[in-house]
Amino acid sequence: MTSSRPYLIRALYQWIVDNGVTPYILVDALVDGVDVPAQYIQDNKIVLNIAPTAVHGLTLGDDVITFNARFSGKSTNLFVPVEAVLAIYARENGQGMMFSEEPQEPEPPTDGDGPADDSDSSGKPNLRVVK
Repeated sequence: MTSSRPYLIRALYQWIVDNGVTPYILVDALVDGVDVPAQYIQDNKIVLNIAPTAVHGLTLGDDVITFNARFSGKSTNLFVPVEAVLAIYARENGQGMMFSEEPQEPEPPTDGDGPADDSDSSGKPNLRVVK
């Protein structure tokens, strides 16, 4: 299955904005592909205000979050892979959601390379008596 993280981020963003509070995301700056201003990273993380009044061109995509924001008066394009988002929450009250690492789906075994499975060709499991 696809990751639920981008869907939850979009839903929580809308909920936070609809309630008149400020959406922030906590980002793991060490994830490959994160492009944020390095001088604002602390403990390998950065907190970003993604309120409609603080950013331009916000795209909450399935794979990446992109937007333009000002840092010390300088317009900056930001690029955050969705898997780098550790949390989305409201600044004013802390309500939101933290995300854990998503488990990687195991690769299906290829012919002869994977462990033997106890199922017949119809995909139904078979039981064996082991003495």
